[in-house]
Amino acid sequence: MSTTSIAANAYASAARMLSPAAAQRSGGEGTGFGDMLRNAVQSVGQTARTTDQRTQAMAAGRADLIDVVTAVAETEVAVESLVAVRDKVVQAYEEIMRMQI
Repeated sequence: MSTTSIAANAYASAARMLSPAAAQRSGGEGTGFGDMLRNAVQSVGQTARTTDQRTQAMAAGRADLIDVVTAVAETEVAVESLVAVRDKVVQAYEEIMRMQI
């Protein structure tokens, strides 16, 4: 699986989390930035757990190396995306703190 398809999968997953249908499924009006952020962190955690499971399965001889490499790459993209969002949030906060009232 190429890097572009891994990135496309990560972006598609983020788009599903932000879609109005996802907001309706999770309760509608109570969904906000905090809920979206919590879901993103949980998604990264789930991706990491899946990678761990595939790595253990490969060590036991039950998985293919390509599956493990793909899972590691997906986890890497998810973590990099989460770090980028965190950096933007911190940057926005710092900009707000510099504003004069």
